[in-house]
Amino acid sequence: MKPKVDDRVPVLIVGGSLVGLSASLFLGRLGVRHLLVEKHADTSHHPRGRGNNVRTMELYRVAGIEPAIREAASVLAPNHGILQAPSLTGEEQEWLFREIDPGGRLARFSPSSWCLCSQNDLEPVLRRAARELGADIRFGTELLSFEQDADGVTALLRSRESGEERSVRAEYLIAADGPRSPARERLGIGQSGQGELFHNVSITFRAKRLAEAVGDRHFIACYLTNPDADGALLPVDNREEWVFHAPWHPEHGEPLEAFTDERCARHIRAAVGMPGLDVEVTGKAPWHAAERVAERYSGGRVFLAGDSAHEMSPTGAFGSNTGIQDAHNLAWKLAAVLGGWAGPALLDTYGRERRPVAQVTGERASARSAEHSHPGYAVVPGVGRQAGVLAVALGYRYRDGAVVGTDPAGPVVPEAFESAGEPGSRAPHQWLLRAGVRLSTLDLYEQAPVLLTGSGGTAWQEAARRAADRLAVPLDAFRIGDGADDDLAPEPGADFGALHGIGPGGALLVRPDGFVAWRSEGPVGDPDAVVGHVLRTVLSL
Repeated sequence: MKPKVDDRVPVLIVGGSLVGLSASLFLGRLGVRHLLVEKHADTSHHPRGRGNNVRTMELYRVAGIEPAIREAASVLAPNHGILQAPSLTGEEQEWLFREIDPGGRLARFSPSSWCLCSQNDLEPVLRRAARELGADIRFGTELLSFEQDADGVTALLRSRESGEERSVRAEYLIAADGPRSPARERLGIGQSGQGELFHNVSITFRAKRLAEAVGDRHFIACYLTNPDADGALLPVDNREEWVFHAPWHPEHGEPLEAFTDERCARHIRAAVGMPGLDVEVTGKAPWHAAERVAERYSGGRVFLAGDSAHEMSPTGAFGSNTGIQDAHNLAWKLAAVLGGWAGPALLDTYGRERRPVAQVTGERASARSAEHSHPGYAVVPGVGRQAGVLAVALGYRYRDGAVVGTDPAGPVVPEAFESAGEPGSRAPHQWLLRAGVRLSTLDLYEQAPVLLTGSGGTAWQEAARRAADRLAVPLDAFRIGDGADDDLAPEPGADFGALHGIGPGGALLVRPDGFVAWRSEGPVGDPDAVVGHVLRTVLSL
């Protein structure tokens, strides 16, 4: 006799933090019905995870919520750079970097930019947007257990308020349930990497006079290096609300209870160099920095995303951004399989694409913590300035997965950022005009694969439409050029072909997540055969 099932959904998301809520948003945009459960009663109240890199903001732009996020983040809009100093009141100071985007060069590569929005401000925006798309989001609900078979996953949920238990049947489960992931443990998936790096206690506090000492140095973070009271200071509102990360050494037997309000206040005064500062501690939360990557990103119909799949040192906010981009990669693949226009094997490419990115990014995050002498981290001798942050954020490549024509021996993250339309890379940004309306090429990628050609690509465009009809695949095809019959026009002076690495008569296929799946630099003899083969290969048909 089959057990009773109370709810049925295509996708169950476990975890309602940044990654789980982003997965809900992305699935909702693609029309995939789902249920999200989160054991906590509400979104995060602690200001952490504030750095949203340019790639993440591109995804939120396409999802239609970038303006809402920037509004939620407006109080920290003037903050730039990382400062390092023995105290705020001394003369010895060093900017590890002064501007996130010096000279505004990023505008050449993206329609978006970095955004400093704390997790407690971002999560409500994500939840609201997901619910507006019809998502069923239940906070205060925990996953007790799950079983899976060839056709789906049966999960047992419990309301933490009422104690009521309900059974949910889903075709797939996304486990965005954090670094101690019960789902990962149940699947028996191990981890590799350096392991624990260091430990901090995050202290939220109110200090009305601290802004006087900070002055016009509107930093993202300030690493205070007083050997007797080191730590990291972060603004919350640039006026009275602040966060301080103090080193914690449980490995030496130091208990969390040792961080009393009095000790925390004393430590903060010494670190900032203001012995008489009035400090009101308003909250404390321990956190652990680690470098770990799951050995597999899935088990059957259960997929790991975010911290359940990888842990990274927090310097640079690489972990949260990598997790959000995990969710985006997985969402379109689930939508394609559930929609019947891709084979189930497409889901196998999720881990093959995302796991190498997490491995390399995690190594870069640890090196950056060493470079910045993050409080509590034993710096590795010989670690110097880290270059190529933009390469990590925008330039990572998928060498194996739902792509055709990649170089399997090439680096996952190149030393320097390049945007040339290579298969496996994020498709380049270029401003276009459609009926007088300005849009980015990145705005074209979300709901379906997109085939792009120049003015001479009529044969490709017609072949794409025939292949899409034959394979029952949603596919958009656009010719970009200045001709009267072209669909989109590049802005004056822009060369679509050169930017995307194709010549006259060439074409490229871009996936719904904005990554180049395939490229032909010029015309071929039988475009129908080529496009059909590429679609079948990329979509596992």
